[in-house]
Amino acid sequence: MRKLLLFVSMCTLLVLGACSSESSKDSIEVIKFADAGWDSIRVHNSIAQLIVEEGYGYKTEVTSGTTAATLQSLEQGDINVYMEIWTDNTKEVYEKAIDSGKIVKLATNFNDNSQGLYVPTYVIEGDAERGIEAVAPDLKTVQDLEKYPELFQDPEDSTKGRIIGAPSSWVVSEHLETKLETYGLDAKYNYLAPGSDSAIVADLAGAYKKGQPWVGYYWSPTWVTASYDLTLLEDEPYDEATWEESKGTEFPPNDVVIAVHKDLPTQAKNVTDFLSKYETSNALTEEALAYMNENEVEPDEAALWWMKEHEDLWTTWVSEEAAEKVKAALN
Repeated sequence: MRKLLLFVSMCTLLVLGACSSESSKDSIEVIKFADAGWDSIRVHNSIAQLIVEEGYGYKTEVTSGTTAATLQSLEQGDINVYMEIWTDNTKEVYEKAIDSGKIVKLATNFNDNSQGLYVPTYVIEGDAERGIEAVAPDLKTVQDLEKYPELFQDPEDSTKGRIIGAPSSWVVSEHLETKLETYGLDAKYNYLAPGSDSAIVADLAGAYKKGQPWVGYYWSPTWVTASYDLTLLEDEPYDEATWEESKGTEFPPNDVVIAVHKDLPTQAKNVTDFLSKYETSNALTEEALAYMNENEVEPDEAALWWMKEHEDLWTTWVSEEAAEKVKAALN
């Protein structure tokens, strides 16, 4: 009898465990967001987190990592929400994850962004107010850099120029290296892939303050492109086949999308309904980023300011009840 009771008890525990495991797939208490290392994703995370927490009553967390690591975590369900997937920068991985059904695209956050190699505008046009003369008035395209390695001299190698690339952990860094090889610029320039976005900004800021020539990778929307007068060098018109073969064109048009793990629509339908309506723009995002830089505040504080400025926008993403809860939290 005792053996029978023990057997029944074990069976009961197994059934309850199975039920518990099954129910965990249909509900969620903590929604985890991806932070892949740049400011705009952090601002959008903060906006969405505030709405998710105050409007819908979920707890939230942020998981930081490289683009590759965070996308893999999204596929595996260790991360639930990705507020900024730059789809063409991660095209192969993103499309494979979408096709497999492991992640679901909910919305396009913005699609009017740009990226590539920038120079301070005073390099081309000068700046009379600062007493800076134009040193490369004919510099218009990426290929034109071939004529100016001495102007952008590598401080550690006087025989070559230096191009500041994307952070080494970003997929786009590989694209840039291939592009420079395609154009033969690697013969006249050293490519430096910094360890972080902040390293790029520090290098740019130092050159800009002194009015010195600088060339390197950046993108918009950012507080950098909102705050500094920069010119994006032109490139060959985008052609998919050429880009895939050699990166010998401008960067692809980049839809920056919001995607979630496949289980989230079942686990938190109200949250995915909200995120499916989330839509901003390059200019709207740069407003928050410029505020963040000018006032030396963290992304969550910039998000609070932005939401107060754009109540007419974000309230269209949520239910009336959620909107009232969030507005109460903002005041």
